[in-house]
Amino acid sequence: MGVSHISNRSGQWPQGWTRRGVLGALGAVSGGALTGCSSASADASQEAATTAAATVKAAATKQPAVSVTPADGTRKAAFTSPVEVTVTDGTLTSVTVTGNDGSTLEGSLNDAKTRWTSARNPYSGTKYTVSAQVAGAAAHSATFTTKSPGETFVGYYTPEADSTSGVGMPVSLTFTHAVADRAAVERAVTVTAEPAVEVVGHWFSDTRLDFRPETYWAPGTKITLGLRLKDVEGRDGVYGVQSKDVVLHIGREQITTVDLATKRMTVKRDGATLATYPVSGGSAEHTTWSGIMVISERFRQTRMESSTVGLGDEYDIADVPHAQRLTTSGTFIHGNYWASTSVFGSQNTSHGCVGLHDAKGAGDPAVAGYKFYESSMLGDVVIVKNSGEKTVDPANGLNGWNLSWADWKAGSAL
Repeated sequence: MGVSHISNRSGQWPQGWTRRGVLGALGAVSGGALTGCSSASADASQEAATTAAATVKAAATKQPAVSVTPADGTRKAAFTSPVEVTVTDGTLTSVTVTGNDGSTLEGSLNDAKTRWTSARNPYSGTKYTVSAQVAGAAAHSATFTTKSPGETFVGYYTPEADSTSGVGMPVSLTFTHAVADRAAVERAVTVTAEPAVEVVGHWFSDTRLDFRPETYWAPGTKITLGLRLKDVEGRDGVYGVQSKDVVLHIGREQITTVDLATKRMTVKRDGATLATYPVSGGSAEHTTWSGIMVISERFRQTRMESSTVGLGDEYDIADVPHAQRLTTSGTFIHGNYWASTSVFGSQNTSHGCVGLHDAKGAGDPAVAGYKFYESSMLGDVVIVKNSGEKTVDPANGLNGWNLSWADWKAGSAL
């Protein structure tokens, strides 16, 4: 350090040095060392301050980064998850997602406004454009296309759109593939009524779902069937394709009661008796189903052949007049021109159908078969009693009214 080592066993100072001089020299060395330490500390502080300022400046100049899921440019994106838009180093002010089919995906921001999530999944087979606006920055755009499903199913509905039916007409859906996830499918189908009434679904099988209120529809009811089956997975890998609303109408109330003990039929329209007719029902060997039945098909003339209902070659009539179907299994209420007029009102002679006197060719407006047909519509109720047969299976035709309300609701998957 510029000072010679001092060692003097004799206690004598080296020549030219005094005690005061040595101490002064040591003091000078000490002062110099302290001055050097103070200078290094100041430099370090200055460097830290400079680094911090640079960090703050860099943070202040960071640009927001937007990310979209599915990623921009994806060509076969999944349609089973919501769309998500996120931003770092910024906040989202708005997000729009529009499909090439004209549909839009609504969604919501989180509290921090850094993530937007669509309220539902995107549709399959659709190209979407995403536009995300970030506060203080340019809009961010992205596109993606969802893949198409492998297998699909649809629900065929009864009655037809914009049709008018009787008060007994249920809304019935038949699916083209068996449904495994009944709850998901039933949740995607809504049936609402004006005037309002509770409407509940009932599964008769894995391909049939019917809807009805507790009692018959009120005359004049407007029914809206909402189908939101598109991309609903009915079973593994099988998705629905329908997204539509169907409007249906209920007309006047007509309830017909067939008493096969008296062999007479009474037709009531809006509570008042419209007509009474003599009839002939099923014989003792071929009794007619009893219970509440709904007219599901109507034919001014049709062919009836016994082999189609498991009765061999007992009959084949090419021109049965005024036939109205009551069951899938083959029960009709129809005109009959081949039996003697005296049969009606006195004997039950048919193979299970309810017959009214009629004329060959279905053109005589004076006969009972013609009159009843003209007064009827799809969805009208026909109640058969005292037939000697048990109550018809509710799934045999549109005949769910034979189930109690409790039993009907028990058939819902929801």
